[in-house]
Amino acid sequence: MMKRVVLFFVALQFVACAELQKIASQLPQGGALTQEQIGAGLRQALDNGIQHQVSKLTAKDGFYRNELVKILLPKELQAVDKGLRKIGLSSLADEGIKALNRAAEDAVKTATPIFVSAVKDITFNDAKNILLGNDNAATSYLQGKTNSALYNKFNPVIKNSFGKVGADKIWANLINKYNSIPFVSKVNPDLTDYVTTEALEGVFTMIAVEEKGIRNKIGLRNTDLLRRVFALQDNR
Repeated sequence: MMKRVVLFFVALQFVACAELQKIASQLPQGGALTQEQIGAGLRQALDNGIQHQVSKLTAKDGFYRNELVKILLPKELQAVDKGLRKIGLSSLADEGIKALNRAAEDAVKTATPIFVSAVKDITFNDAKNILLGNDNAATSYLQGKTNSALYNKFNPVIKNSFGKVGADKIWANLINKYNSIPFVSKVNPDLTDYVTTEALEGVFTMIAVEEKGIRNKIGLRNTDLLRRVFALQDNR
């Protein structure tokens, strides 16, 4: 029984390799790509996402001025925002939101080494599933490999950043002002976990933007290897 199971999985792997090589042999440029080249092409695509998109998030306003990833207040605090704006404290509310985004921008600077390690570990089987997957298959792979490690890195950085950029004082002031409004429900949230999770979502959103571009716009395939590898996807 065990021998049959082993043979079954060997056969599946053979079929997967054959599928990619059949596609490769149909390319007009002629030469079929090796498994190593396919893996290297996928690594290049992810490196592009990290270099071109994630790096933008580490700059000042990288989150705050990017509507795709801007961190807004959690639902339970949206009443705080509305309440402050109603009594003429819009600037204070804006500063509170800006402080959350500043902390995220600071945390993302710690992400690159974790991404680099994950990208190096891509196997041929990973590459096959990514290449023949949907528009965010590479991003999903990277998210699965790095999410826990990134959370553990981001969380303490964001906690420290709240102090460094003054978010702790801004939010203490903001919430105290809100709680002083008559007849409102008092709030006292811990925002570190919320901002950590939102920052992670923002990072993978931007990597997915780059991946989708490479998959769907030939002009964004900026190396010969990227052009050849993603031609396999085009011809599947």
